[in-house]
Amino acid sequence: MDVSNILASHAAKFQSVTVEKETPLDVDTGSLTVTDLTPIDEDSYKSNLEEYLQMTARDGIQALVAALYGLPTQPSPDGPLAQLPAPTTQLPRAKPLPKPKPPTKWERFAAAKGIQKRVREKKVWDEERQEWVNRWGKDGKNKEKEEQWIHEVKADAPVDHDPVKAARDARISRVAKNERQRLQNNARAQTAAGDREERKKDIDKTLATTRISTASMGRFDKKLDGEKKLRGVKRKFEAAETSVEQEKQASLAVLSKLDGDVKRARREKGTGDGVLNVRKAIRNVSKGKGGIALAREANRKGAKGKRGGKR
Repeated sequence: MDVSNILASHAAKFQSVTVEKETPLDVDTGSLTVTDLTPIDEDSYKSNLEEYLQMTARDGIQALVAALYGLPTQPSPDGPLAQLPAPTTQLPRAKPLPKPKPPTKWERFAAAKGIQKRVREKKVWDEERQEWVNRWGKDGKNKEKEEQWIHEVKADAPVDHDPVKAARDARISRVAKNERQRLQNNARAQTAAGDREERKKDIDKTLATTRISTASMGRFDKKLDGEKKLRGVKRKFEAAETSVEQEKQASLAVLSKLDGDVKRARREKGTGDGVLNVRKAIRNVSKGKGGIALAREANRKGAKGKRGGKR
């Protein structure tokens, strides 16, 4: 029985596992990405877009899966896991690069003297114990003088001199000195950064002031390289056509503002404890003529009295 035709028809239903294209696919197994650089076939793209996209996506997934099966694996409770290599695709940073920290006082001194930085090992060799011990911390080498069973005391030392306490105080003072220097370096770095920011703000403020000092408000002035555009308050115009309710509210707001300004002006110009309205009193005394007319009348009466006295 010849089953070759049946096998051929069955194989035609499934595509080949090997993906062959004019331009090889760029597979990055570290990032689990596939880049297809093959130019788009316009005829297939326009005739059946959905089928073309599915075929392109299928080729990319097939190439990625084939590359993953070629990687070394490691056992796990969920099954074998592929060990992904380092990504090869260069991705942009999500945040800008950190600004370099200003050098500390010691770093500036070392650069001036040509002193090379040397990293001290955390472990040191102890000749008495014949083993490696910690330089600092628990059972550290820096506590050797505090824990030794015999101490050398100077001849002129006081009677109550405690060598163990003196060694401990010296170690604690060194730690405090290092911490104080660290805080001073941090304060110096923050001060330098703050001074730079303040100077930058002052320069920008001065530049903005000089730009708007001309008759054209800096519109026709020559711009500097990298100069930012000034942000000013733009004039806002209300809509020409509004509803009756909006127009009513706007009119009431204007009236309330005017009424408030009038009352405020009266309070400011008034004298006394606020009970007597001076302007109203003057208007009543002068019979509506006002304070100026009342003053003229008083001057006129005074001049007549002087002439009568001379006679």
